[in-house]
Amino acid sequence: MNTKQMEYILELARTGNFNRAAENLYISQPTLTYQIKLAEQEIRFRLFDRSGRGAALTPAGEQFVTTLQNVMTELRIAVEQGQNFAARFQENLRLVMPIRSALYFLPQALERFEQEHPGISVTPGFDWHRGIEAFLKGEYDICFAYQGDVRHLPDVQLHPLFDSKIYLVTRQDDPLAQKTRITEQDLADRTLMVGGPSQDPLRQVQRRVVEHTGCQYFNSESHDMSLTYVASQRGIVLSPGFLNDHTGAFAWIPFDCPETLPCVLCTHKEDRRTSVWQFVALLQELYAGQPDFPC
Repeated sequence: MNTKQMEYILELARTGNFNRAAENLYISQPTLTYQIKLAEQEIRFRLFDRSGRGAALTPAGEQFVTTLQNVMTELRIAVEQGQNFAARFQENLRLVMPIRSALYFLPQALERFEQEHPGISVTPGFDWHRGIEAFLKGEYDICFAYQGDVRHLPDVQLHPLFDSKIYLVTRQDDPLAQKTRITEQDLADRTLMVGGPSQDPLRQVQRRVVEHTGCQYFNSESHDMSLTYVASQRGIVLSPGFLNDHTGAFAWIPFDCPETLPCVLCTHKEDRRTSVWQFVALLQELYAGQPDFPC
C-alpha cells in the first residue's frame, strides 16, 4: 500500500462519499474506487460498506483508519524533520552506546562539535543488547564499548577513552554509603547481586568477593533490575562507573580492587572521514581534561 492509497482511504473515511472525496483529492471517482479496491485486496478485508448513500467504515475499517491516521502523522513529522535536517546539515554521524550514562560528557561534546562544525550533525542511539552488532552492520559510524568486547573484531579501529573503575551501589540511607571506600570485608554480611551483563573484570571481582567473604548472592539479569533490587533493599551491587547517571538517586562508593574496565570508541577502519576523527578526538579531549571524574 502506498501513501497515495493511504490518503485516499482517509479522505473517503472523512467524507463518506466517493464523489466528494474524489473532488477533494483532484482525481476521478473511478480512480478512487479502483484504488480503494486495490487496497482492500492487499489487506484482505473490507474497509468500507458501499451503499446508495455513500461509503461507511466497517468495524475493521474503523480500527484500521485510526491506526492509519497515526501512521500518517508520524510520516509527516518524519518528512518535515528530514527536510529541516537536509536544509541545515550536510553530514550526519551516527553514534551508538548501551545506555545514556555511558558517555557523561556527550552533551558537551555535541554542543561544542555543532559550534565548531555547524554543517555536521551527530545522532546518538542507545542499544544495550545489539549496539555492537548494529555498528558492525554499518548502521552506526561510532560505537562506545568495553574494550574486551571489541578488541578482536576485524576492520575496527579502537580509540581509548577511559578506564572505568568499579563501585558499590547502595541506597543513600545505607550505612555503607557513608564510607569513602569499600573493601571486601565490608560486604561480608550483605547480599550481593551478580551475573547479568557483567564484563569479565567485574565478574572476577564478584567471584572473589563471594569466595573471600562468604556473603549471600543472587543473579540479576540487568543493570536496571539490579538498581530496582537495590532500591527495594533486596541487595547491593558492584557496577562499573560508566553506568552511573549521576542523578544522586543511589550512592556510588569506590570499591577497593585493581580491576578496571577499559572503555573505547570504535570506528570502521575504512571510514577515513575527517569529521569522525574530529568527534572522537573531542570526546577524548573532554575525558582527558577531567582525569578525576568518577567514571
